[in-house]
Amino acid sequence: MSSSRLPTTRFAQSGDASIAYQVMGDGPIDLVVAPGIINNVELFHDIPGYTDFFARLAKFARVVVFDKRGQGLSDRVSGAITLEQRVDDVRAVMRELGMNRVVLVGISEAAALAGYFAATFPEQISHLVVMHGVPKFARSDGYEWGAREEDKDLILSAYGSGRFLAFLAPTMFSGGSERIELAARCERQSCSPGNFRAMLESNMKLDVLALLPQIRAPTLIIHRKTDTAAPIESGRYMASLISGAKMIEQDGGDHFFLTGDYAANCMAIEEFVTGSHHDEPVSLDRILATVLFTDISGSTARAVEIGDSAWRQLLDEHDRIVRRLIEQHRGRLIKSTGDGVLAIFDGPGRAIRCALGMDPALARLRLSVRAGLHTGEVEVRGEDIGGVAVHVASRVMSKAKAGEVLVSRVVSDLVAGSGITFEDRGDAELSGIPGPQRLLAASA
Repeated sequence: MSSSRLPTTRFAQSGDASIAYQVMGDGPIDLVVAPGIINNVELFHDIPGYTDFFARLAKFARVVVFDKRGQGLSDRVSGAITLEQRVDDVRAVMRELGMNRVVLVGISEAAALAGYFAATFPEQISHLVVMHGVPKFARSDGYEWGAREEDKDLILSAYGSGRFLAFLAPTMFSGGSERIELAARCERQSCSPGNFRAMLESNMKLDVLALLPQIRAPTLIIHRKTDTAAPIESGRYMASLISGAKMIEQDGGDHFFLTGDYAANCMAIEEFVTGSHHDEPVSLDRILATVLFTDISGSTARAVEIGDSAWRQLLDEHDRIVRRLIEQHRGRLIKSTGDGVLAIFDGPGRAIRCALGMDPALARLRLSVRAGLHTGEVEVRGEDIGGVAVHVASRVMSKAKAGEVLVSRVVSDLVAGSGITFEDRGDAELSGIPGPQRLLAASA
């Protein structure tokens, strides 16, 4: 494709960041591609196969590819970048284009973003596709296929020279000065060294394994058998955690999505999307959410102290303040529980910050609350909610002290890199919940 026919780069505003994106094709299916850690929506058209890859997808879909926050032509950022921010950026691009429901393709570490999005906003995802993906970036007990801390140092030392991309795609970028120089330009124009370090450190904290069983969208996982960066076991493990996921295992060891027979991947995606019969919207009677329970500490003593009438007025003011906080953090108030509230949020970071903001907001009333949070699948029952996740959040709250915000381990894992800090409170037995549960106290 000549430069005169290349797509125009546009920008969508997501909070304080401008997100660069390009659009190819005109539908009728909307398809969004979330790239890996190296990307530049304009420069990458110089890579053999890049333009053709998207042109093939554009034969059956309106295709959008974007530069993630801190990457390529999108705004640079300082500090860590959270999954919540990544998802907000995708949704900002979708809103800009009037996309309500999309096929979401996550490449490499964007598998975590895609999985988080599909589990949290099932009504917006018709199909999920993961290419050479890693749902958890760093190695840990029980997940032996992730990156080690020393791998991070090696990657950082290679960045900007072309050696990192040559490692990811030796068949494309090794064996010639022109190839390695193209790789070097792609690296340098994807991120500055400082931004790349921040993105890599954020990636080391990525982990959506606990969310994958909640995904309801039809899912296709494409992975190479001897992938140099993401062992095939990581793809197989991801497929095992998503109900009904289809996996295609390919020969080859390159991690980069444009090497090998990428045309076959485009055909597989087209067949998966257009040949399926999953055209009905996903049922919204079960959603993934972060559940927040709060309770006013010492409420009985305070009610006795000031009397029923004054206590009722105090509760009304409490409810007004807490309701405003929940709305400010994009939450949904489910109900008042008498001396507290039950609410849900589409992002755990916003839920925690809402809870942490309650005591300062209630200080003038001389009220203090304790809070408990858990992320999991929630059953929507009219205006109410139910399910195990609700029970867990309630039990977590029961273990909190006055003024304390306690969260389950799932919640703390999902906000890694957000700047929220946690103090380990150890394992606790939660009434009615099997097995010990690790609890952590959150602070700003």
